[in-house]
Amino acid sequence: MEKKKVLLVDDEESILLLYSEEIEEEGFAVEVAHNGDQALERFQVSPPDLVILDINMPGMNGIEVLRQMKAVNSELPVILSSAYPEYKEDFGAWASDEYIVKSANTDELKAAVHKYLD
Repeated sequence: MEKKKVLLVDDEESILLLYSEEIEEEGFAVEVAHNGDQALERFQVSPPDLVILDINMPGMNGIEVLRQMKAVNSELPVILSSAYPEYKEDFGAWASDEYIVKSANTDELKAAVHKYLD
């Protein structure tokens, strides 16, 4: 059986490494993108089963990436991940399926991934 694919989008290398490792250990395939443009490109070329998306990135922010992805596939589960809890109040963030504040403890993130992919 083919592994479900998670597209992980973040401009912080340390977060990409931590999240990739943790999600792969849970049995999922992970593809990474370092910014919004790269994320949209990967999304079109090889559609993921779930997206974990940073909000605060240089260039196109995660809210805009979320909007564009949902316009193409409204069923795609998207988990927003941010170091800033106040983004939860942003109207654009409401289109996401889940909102997680970044932390070294990835239990909440892994639980959310399983919720949508199991």
